[in-house]
Amino acid sequence: MGGEAARWRLDGRTVQVTRLDRVLWPADGITKGNLLGYYRDLAPVMLPYYRERPVTLHVFPTGAGGMSYYRRDRPERAPAWLRGVPYHPKSADHVTHLPTIEDAAGLVWYANGGAIEFHLWGARLPDLAEPDLAIFDLDPGEAAPFAAVLQAALRLREMLAALDLRGYAKTSGGRGLHVYLPLAPGHTFDGVRAWVRALAARLAAAHPDLVAVARGATHRGGLVTVDYAQNSIGRNTAAPYTVRARPGAPVSAPVTWEEVAAGDFVPEDLTLRTVPERVRRLSDPFAPVLAGGQRLPALDPPADPDPA
Repeated sequence: MGGEAARWRLDGRTVQVTRLDRVLWPADGITKGNLLGYYRDLAPVMLPYYRERPVTLHVFPTGAGGMSYYRRDRPERAPAWLRGVPYHPKSADHVTHLPTIEDAAGLVWYANGGAIEFHLWGARLPDLAEPDLAIFDLDPGEAAPFAAVLQAALRLREMLAALDLRGYAKTSGGRGLHVYLPLAPGHTFDGVRAWVRALAARLAAAHPDLVAVARGATHRGGLVTVDYAQNSIGRNTAAPYTVRARPGAPVSAPVTWEEVAAGDFVPEDLTLRTVPERVRRLSDPFAPVLAGGQRLPALDPPADPDPA
């Protein structure tokens, strides 16, 4: 992957890649070529999650650990084959062309331009107001060990199973876990967000020494916070298999419930360097998310264990 510039032939397109020897993670010796090669090679398992789904780009012009910004619109300089989906946010007076990525060439083109991380919307075209996912974001407080996150995920799984629902887990690329419920058509963001909050409140009431419902950006010391606000139109969550611009180049990696129960992994071990071999060995444990098909049952919230 060395060299300053090259032309990669991907999906019948030619993508100019540059500065492949540039070190993006200085402490780890991980180069831009390593990053682009990861996205090129993992594209077959990644792209089904991107199909018809807007992408938010987290761009790091000077590499991991440097300044960054989120890009929610398709760059004007993008090649014509990179689509932008017209979207008119209620909070804006103009139309935004949201990026979408359909092939390995798109992943590599955006990563070559500085997008280390890819974050996905919770809805697909043609109706971006209709979510096809319910997302539980389990985020530990500063004093909470990762073992507490695993326990919270298992307790959540039990509650979902009692409702005849199945969720699927992945690491956030940090210290948390995301649990996704694939949904059938017909849900709304307001309804899904209220439902996730109600189940989070039920989980916190049943396990008050383990779980708390999110209050803004508050992290509750030794508790695991459940953030339900991810289930909002225009919000986005780290894509399955995206690299994160954190020390060691961790990946938001799907994990099996057997791994969660055994507690025999740490998120820091799931990285740009290790995940490709993991995918070859395990295939993709997150793939059932792509099937959809679940409907959220009526759920009355319990008394809020931590009223505002």
